[in-house]
Amino acid sequence: MYISRLYIYMFPRAYITQNWQHIHHLGLSRNTTRLPCLDRMAGKQNDLAEALVRSGLRAELMPQHVALVLDGNRRWAQARGFTTPEGHEAGGVALRKIVELSCAFGIRAVTVFGFSQENFRRPQASSHSSIRSMISVLTEEVDYIMELIERLIRDNMDLFMREEIQVHVVGDPSRRPASLQDAAREAEEMTRSHSRYHLILAICYSGRWDIVQACRELATKVQDKLLRPDDIDESMLAGHLATNVLGDQLGCPDLLIRTSGELRLSNFLLWQSAYSELYFTDTLWPDFGEDEYIKALKAFQSRERRFGQRKVM
Repeated sequence: MYISRLYIYMFPRAYITQNWQHIHHLGLSRNTTRLPCLDRMAGKQNDLAEALVRSGLRAELMPQHVALVLDGNRRWAQARGFTTPEGHEAGGVALRKIVELSCAFGIRAVTVFGFSQENFRRPQASSHSSIRSMISVLTEEVDYIMELIERLIRDNMDLFMREEIQVHVVGDPSRRPASLQDAAREAEEMTRSHSRYHLILAICYSGRWDIVQACRELATKVQDKLLRPDDIDESMLAGHLATNVLGDQLGCPDLLIRTSGELRLSNFLLWQSAYSELYFTDTLWPDFGEDEYIKALKAFQSRERRFGQRKVM
């Protein structure tokens, strides 16, 4: 493992108790409810070199931008008799681990599908008690996830500062709670000068929304006679996407990973993933650790990327 010894937010005690044999190597005592990560290796260059050697990965074939669809928190919790919030908490632990591993492997950008706009779609109001109960549960879960994302941003500022990670939060800001908006603005402001790594958090985001809002911006410029319709091309549209915080070089993910066995993009980065390599795994997100990440990266490194061109025979 290549992760620093830093304490992060509360980890379910029940998980520690029931899964001691699986996680004791992470440095936990039986009585702790916080997860310490492993000690960092000295020197960032030595860190990267040793990480690559031990993983069997090749530096010259490493993706520069990885996108993640974090799926399976609820099923992970249900399978272990935990609550849904505990599943999301465990998913947060896994995310920090993957971000740290990405830095260790020299992956410059990670985009995370933190919360989809589709998650706001709830059953219509009904007088039926079971429907009302389901609406209440879904509302509570959405509120909890928003609170958790805010906490993740605030609690991981030490990581962002230490690894020189610039944080970007994209998506529809009008649908986020004010406190989450404040946390996002603070993180973006505090990390604005960082350029070594980038973490893009897609919160209240959808791929179609992103394309539509870009088209509206361009239409407004045409209406204001700042643009001619003939001026608009793929590059210009891409430049107006909410995710265009990294520019042309890093803007599109090289590798998109989805966990939990689902084989679809679910309206995530529809424009940006046109030539991304896709990797699907049955592993539920909280269990997606170092070994699974290396497996995904090795699969990427074994592929021949053609960016829409025909294979040369």
